[in-house]
Amino acid sequence: MMQNMHVLAAGPLDHLEAASIDNGAIALHDCSHQARVGFRGRHAAWYLQQRGFVLPDQPNQCCWQSDGSLVARLSQTEFLILAADNAPSRIQHEEQSWQMNELSCFMLPRQDTHAWLAISGAQQAAMMAKLCAVDLSSDKFLPGAVAQTSVARANALIINASLPDKEQFWLLVDYSMAAYFWDVLLDATAEFAR
Repeated sequence: MMQNMHVLAAGPLDHLEAASIDNGAIALHDCSHQARVGFRGRHAAWYLQQRGFVLPDQPNQCCWQSDGSLVARLSQTEFLILAADNAPSRIQHEEQSWQMNELSCFMLPRQDTHAWLAISGAQQAAMMAKLCAVDLSSDKFLPGAVAQTSVARANALIINASLPDKEQFWLLVDYSMAAYFWDVLLDATAEFAR
């Protein structure tokens, strides 16, 4: 029997004095300490549905769960689950309770591989246009959309995690690139400061 242990490790941006900034037009926040986990395989959708998750029908879409977590479907057989502040225990439980069996469903420890940055504010799409070729404007990149693309010449995953009262993008990047992306985003926000 395989047992997974999850320990909250140091985040990739812990060396910063502030892991949040808000210049009045754009806000950046490091969410890398929030729980996240992935599942991949032919039976991943079935496995997650059996565990009570509501899944998007199509790849590159996401949907909110009743506990405030979010499930992103990256392909027909790969999912990423991100915990809201109030739902880390469910995600950690899924990571710890997964066991290798006859199903084609494999747990991916995304807490260890992907840094998670949140971008919000009225100018978020305009700022991201400087860094990314995908049109992230509100009439093209709707809430619930996912883009797997290049941002500032590096691979990234962009999720439109907007809620009725808050527009926000979640940017997931390779853990080793977190400091690079933070600096790039800080530089890009300068033009939009109020």
